[in-house]
Amino acid sequence: MTCRRFYAPPEAFSLDRKSATLSAEETRHLRNVLRLKPGAKIYLFDGTGREFRCEVQTIARDAANVMVIQQVAAAQPESRLNLTLAVALLKGEKFDLVIQKATELGVTRIVPVITSRADVKVSGAKDGERKMVRWQRIALEATKQSGRAALTSIERPIRFEILLESSHKNSLMFAEREGNSLAIALGEIGTGGPVTSLIGPEGGWHRDEIDRARHAGWQIITLGGRILRAETAAIVIATLLQHRLGDLK
Repeated sequence: MTCRRFYAPPEAFSLDRKSATLSAEETRHLRNVLRLKPGAKIYLFDGTGREFRCEVQTIARDAANVMVIQQVAAAQPESRLNLTLAVALLKGEKFDLVIQKATELGVTRIVPVITSRADVKVSGAKDGERKMVRWQRIALEATKQSGRAALTSIERPIRFEILLESSHKNSLMFAEREGNSLAIALGEIGTGGPVTSLIGPEGGWHRDEIDRARHAGWQIITLGGRILRAETAAIVIATLLQHRLGDLK
């Protein structure tokens, strides 16, 4: 039987965690797309890593109530790697693709970065909010598809300079030139701490940005071989790090 999975944040559960209420969007999917009826068995995840087997009780126009039968193991466990993917803003579907695939690959957090050569600018609060809503929806759908029970956090776009201030010992900046190999960098990374990977725009990094990152303590990494598109590089880097440090075998 197909695993019919729905999302409800922790606050959608009752205090005793014996029932939960689905949002209007999840209810429409349950009622109009899957055509489920009261009594149907579904799985509900709360975005923090917990998943539950439930039974649909009532279905209204904008909400559905479900009874929690039992907590179960998530369809897919979370990676042991706490990976932040910081990516320069890319045009439309390119950034959407990065969010979708990074979520499927188990990335913990995605940070859109405003760089000097970024393909996209955020023009005001409304534009930023519109982008956030779309990105969060893409991440949620990818979470459902991949069997994860923890949502990838999508941060608001921040400037490159602000990101540099949050550097830690496992901060990696990927560039087309002037960097060490990934193998060398991984040899210096511990298994317990978080890792932040920074991927630049289609136009590449400005030399000043590379210098500033290096001065702030970021390791500059060059993959070598072919020059990859920014969205390809983001997906490849997430895959490589999950393989070497996470749970991708």
